[in-house]
Amino acid sequence: MKTFFFYDLETSGLNPLEDRIMQFAGQRTDENLQPLGDPVNLLVKLNDDVLPSPDAIMVTKITPQMTLQEGLSEIELARFLSDEIFTPDTTAVGFNNVRFDDRFLQHLFWRNFFDPYEWQWKDGRSKWDVLDLVRMTRALRPDGIKWPVDKDGKATNRLELITKLNAITHEKAHDASSDVDATIAVARLIKQKQPKLFDFLLKMRDKNEVKKLVNLENPQEFVYTSGKYDEKFQKTTVAFPLTTGKNGNIVVYDLRHDPTDFLKKSLSELKDIFFTKYEDRQTDDYCPLPVKELQFNRCPAVAPVSVLAHNWTTIGLEKEQVAKNKQLLLANPDFGERIREVFESTPKYEPAKSPEAALYDSFLNDRDRQTCAAVRNANAKTLTDFSPEFLDERLPELLIHFKARNFPKSLTADETQKWQTYRIANIARQSAKYAARLQTLMKTATEEQRFLLEELSLWLEDVSE
Repeated sequence: MKTFFFYDLETSGLNPLEDRIMQFAGQRTDENLQPLGDPVNLLVKLNDDVLPSPDAIMVTKITPQMTLQEGLSEIELARFLSDEIFTPDTTAVGFNNVRFDDRFLQHLFWRNFFDPYEWQWKDGRSKWDVLDLVRMTRALRPDGIKWPVDKDGKATNRLELITKLNAITHEKAHDASSDVDATIAVARLIKQKQPKLFDFLLKMRDKNEVKKLVNLENPQEFVYTSGKYDEKFQKTTVAFPLTTGKNGNIVVYDLRHDPTDFLKKSLSELKDIFFTKYEDRQTDDYCPLPVKELQFNRCPAVAPVSVLAHNWTTIGLEKEQVAKNKQLLLANPDFGERIREVFESTPKYEPAKSPEAALYDSFLNDRDRQTCAAVRNANAKTLTDFSPEFLDERLPELLIHFKARNFPKSLTADETQKWQTYRIANIARQSAKYAARLQTLMKTATEEQRFLLEELSLWLEDVSE
């Protein structure tokens, strides 16, 4: 039977390369969003090579000490998720999970020698994101649902505000378990009020369905909802397939913008605009390139232009304006080639500081994949005498870190020294900024917050030794 598994994480910070999962919660449902089985709510032990963001802990109220008392180890969590949660024919669903939570899970599996991606696609598995469903529903089919605005009157899609306005129980925002229940309820509300849009976007979790709508073989304008687009237009525009992107993806042009000025610019000038530093982008005279890469495997919220019918003004567009801009692009195919070169020249990231952070550097070869299976299925005893010969240069050091975090008694004396050198240097790199932030927060802390900050201060002392 095909099922959804709605899940949410609370983490030690916002960076999946360095921060860690501290709470995992979820609930399986059937295709009608009715619960199946008991909810899952787990804490995860924070390892002693991590300093959590004090600001994150102020929100979640989960201290490192709590995770040590009640949590699973990372390898225990990874095995549980692989065996019991992300099973065949399961669609993993969250609220902004594709851009946030999914990346934390990918790194969890990588650190623990599991395939980082199979849980999202193999054997009928898939992923979907309710946030983009919410955004497109608000933009195109808002009837039957109450939509919140912030204190300045601007549209906002924060989960806790949507639930409050629509009388949905959401007892504790930013608690993973409560957020899961709220996400299911919001998805159920949209399925009830706008079932056709719900079912259509659900199909878009299949990248082959997306490619039927967005492609270069028969390029057609389409409706595109994305967090990258302007909030005053409900994060929605009409876009046009322009050229190829990286990894088989596609670069699209936002037809809200007249391309005339951009068509005149050279490759060098286009690069200068595209790679402008963040601080320079904040000036009034900066005009960004209205292009973005659409990634087929991220279940983008796309739809045919026909969904607009006579409601173009709801997203601040006119049909004639879009048609004119499209014709300009078609009449200047060399522009698409220059944009392709811009994307191909994207600067490489700085080398990762650790093998954990090097997940996206490359895929594993088949031989190493088999060896990784032996690692993740091992125990402390078998790991003690296990000395695999990896081809991938990331894996030998990653293995030492894996053993240290999950089976420290399996480390040799030399491995223990290597781990402590890495761990202490990693803590030292962050400790000054961490301690300063604790002091700043302590100045205005409530009694509850003061307790949390004191626990974090003790954590710094413990892991610095």
